[in-house]
Amino acid sequence: MASKKKNNAPSYFDLQFLTSTISTMLVLLLLGLVAFFVLAAGNLSVYVRENLTFSLLISDEMKEADILILQSKYNKEPFVKESIYISKDQALKEHTEAMGTDPEEFLGYNPFRASLEIKLNSAYTNSDSIAKIEKLIKQNSNIEEISYRKELIDAVNENMRNISIILLIFAVVLTLISFELINNTIKLGIYSKRFLIHTMKLVGASWGFIRKPFIWKNIWSGILAALLANTILIGAAYWLITYEPDLLRVISPDIMLIVMGVVLAFGILITFLCAYFSINKYLRMKANTLYYI
Repeated sequence: MASKKKNNAPSYFDLQFLTSTISTMLVLLLLGLVAFFVLAAGNLSVYVRENLTFSLLISDEMKEADILILQSKYNKEPFVKESIYISKDQALKEHTEAMGTDPEEFLGYNPFRASLEIKLNSAYTNSDSIAKIEKLIKQNSNIEEISYRKELIDAVNENMRNISIILLIFAVVLTLISFELINNTIKLGIYSKRFLIHTMKLVGASWGFIRKPFIWKNIWSGILAALLANTILIGAAYWLITYEPDLLRVISPDIMLIVMGVVLAFGILITFLCAYFSINKYLRMKANTLYYI
């Protein structure tokens, strides 16, 4: 008796289940990639902005001890991420190694000046903040020149803003397309069971009772698809970081956890909604209609 009951029990892991899972996995993988690019764009923007530098050329009259004190003062400012002191001798050495000639040999003196290379925090890499920072720095008479590429900073800000808008629009469009693709996959599976659904109605089964196995089957399909998609995404991220360790600043663990959560949430939510509405469609149909769809 127990054996008979076991044989009559519906099987989740049939060919239809596997086909639906693979189709859903491919869609969720694409959706996960878009979510990753949207989130990584923020980290990339911060990374690029924080590598934009201010070069402060310092008067020869300022002693090295005073320069280090000034550096320490700037490091306490909220707009400074980090600063690097480059002495006259170090600047000369770097130039000689890069160009292959020592200007001190034919000039008779070191033409370079000591400088501070300041990297800004990303929140301050905009025109208004930079103008205030420049004004503050110029209050020190020992700072002879402030050098930075204003056009590069403006271009970076504009490009990052445009990229973020494009990615957000693409994410919204892809979400709608993903819903439709998964919806069609689930519809096909439930379509093949439309007569079974009608038979269950005829024997008096409630709508909730009929819906339950279909919804749970598709939710499990969504969970499995999300796990497979997340495995591929994590594997790809790990390979990229192994290939280029600096990418860890862009592909951070926080971003990957959010992406995995988004993929899993969408996998469950979309399959549930699609299954629910598809089953309701056939539950509302009359018997003669089932033959003409």
